[in-house]
Amino acid sequence: MGRVQYIGRRLLMMVLVLFGVTIIIFSMVRLIPGDPAFLILGDRATNEAAAQLREQLGLNKPLLTQYWEFIRGIATGQLGTSLLYRQPVINLVARRVPVSLFLAFYAMSLAAILTLTFGVLAAVNRGRWVDHVVRIAFLFFITTPAFWLGILLILLLSLRLHLFPVSGYGQTLTDHFRSLFLPALTLALQLSAVLIRNLRGQIITVQYSDYVRTARSKGLSERMVLWRHTLRNALIPVVTIFGLQFGYLVGGTVVVETVFAVPGLGQLLIQSITGRDYPVVQAITVIAAFFVILVNLIVDLSYSFLDPRVSYE
Repeated sequence: MGRVQYIGRRLLMMVLVLFGVTIIIFSMVRLIPGDPAFLILGDRATNEAAAQLREQLGLNKPLLTQYWEFIRGIATGQLGTSLLYRQPVINLVARRVPVSLFLAFYAMSLAAILTLTFGVLAAVNRGRWVDHVVRIAFLFFITTPAFWLGILLILLLSLRLHLFPVSGYGQTLTDHFRSLFLPALTLALQLSAVLIRNLRGQIITVQYSDYVRTARSKGLSERMVLWRHTLRNALIPVVTIFGLQFGYLVGGTVVVETVFAVPGLGQLLIQSITGRDYPVVQAITVIAAFFVILVNLIVDLSYSFLDPRVSYE
C-alpha cells in the first residue's frame, strides 16, 4: 500500500469516526439538564411562551428528525441557527476558529521549542543537577491545573512585571502574539512536560544503539552524532505522543480561553453549554474532533520523513 492509498483509507476512517462523534455529541448534549426555552426567555418564561419558542426553534421535533437535520447541515455547511444569539452558527464559529487555531499552533510551537531544548539538555546531562532541575520543574507544571497555572503567569508576568496583556486578542498580528503568549505558554508548559520526559528517555536509550556507536567510531563529533543520528530516531515516539496530546490541547484551550478571556471557540463553547445552545455546542465539538483526527493523520504521515525505513505497506 502506497502513501496515497494509505491516506485514502485514513480519510474514509475519518468520516466513520466523525459519524460516531456526531451520534455521541447529539445524545450527550440533550442529556444536559435544563430547558433551552426557559433559559432564553428568562424572567418572561411561561409554559405557553416556552412551548411557542420550542416550536419556532424546532426543539419539539422527534430526535431522529433533529439528528437528520444536524447531519444534513454538516454535509451542506449549514449548521443551523444559534438558540441564544439567533444568528447562523457558521457565522459565530467562523469568527472564532482563527483565534483558537492561532492559539493552538502557537502553543504547539512553544511546546516543540521547550521539548527540544530541555529534553536534549536533560538527556546530555543525565544524573547531573541540570537534569534534576528540568525534571522537577516540569513535574510541577504537569501536576498544576491549567487554570491555576494561567493565574500564576498572569500574576507574575502581567500584573507584576507588566510584560504581557492580562487578556484579549489584540488587533494586529503583533498584538495577537503578545496577547496570546501567556495562554499559549500555559498550554505549552503542560504539553511539553510529558514530551520532555519521553524525549529524554528516548535519547538515553538510542545513545547505546549500534548505529550511534558506529557514528562515533567514524570520528564524528558528539554534537553531530546527537543531532544527525540520536535525536532523529528518538523523535519518532515523541511525535506520536505529540499527536495524541493534541486532544489534551483542544480540551485545555477551553479552560485557558476562559481564564484569559480569549474570544475563541473555547469561550463560546462554555457560554453555549451554560445556555443549552445545542447547535453551537454540536458544531464546535465536531470541528474539534475533526482537527484532532486530522493532526493524528499528519503525525502518522510524518514518520516516513523522520525515518526512511518506515513504509505504508
